[in-house]
Amino acid sequence: MAARALLSRLRLAPVSHNHHHHYHGRALSAAASPPDDSPTPPPPPTPPSNSKLFVAGLSWSADERSLTDAFSSFGTVTEVRIMYDKNSGRSRGFGFIHFSSEYEAKCAKDAMDGKVMLGRPLRISFALDKVRGAPVIVPLSIAHHSGWLADDGVTES
Repeated sequence: MAARALLSRLRLAPVSHNHHHHYHGRALSAAASPPDDSPTPPPPPTPPSNSKLFVAGLSWSADERSLTDAFSSFGTVTEVRIMYDKNSGRSRGFGFIHFSSEYEAKCAKDAMDGKVMLGRPLRISFALDKVRGAPVIVPLSIAHHSGWLADDGVTES
């Protein structure tokens, strides 16, 4: 703390005859200023917990049961959703797994990310919250690895 700032927090107290401090011939003593009674600001809000995983790289033969079986050793799986193509009915290669706690989801993510399931390596991240009407922003690394981007960076349709 700078000397000027420190001095601004001090106030002069009556001179004690037992302890004389002199500054330019004047007897001084110092005491700490009274405690600040202003309320302390509230702590920043903690981010909401996320117990939902985004799982990419799923084999077309993967189903909800096989995902539940593969991930239930990490905790209580409360929901599994695989996304399917509306026209063909075939898996789009990704889905979501909900756990009962963020800790269980983190354990599953740490253990299963990159592991091979039904012949395909899984890519796992925490799911992003979907906001109605707002664009969904997918990290470039996920979009590229999921096949949503061609090698030249142009989106495939």
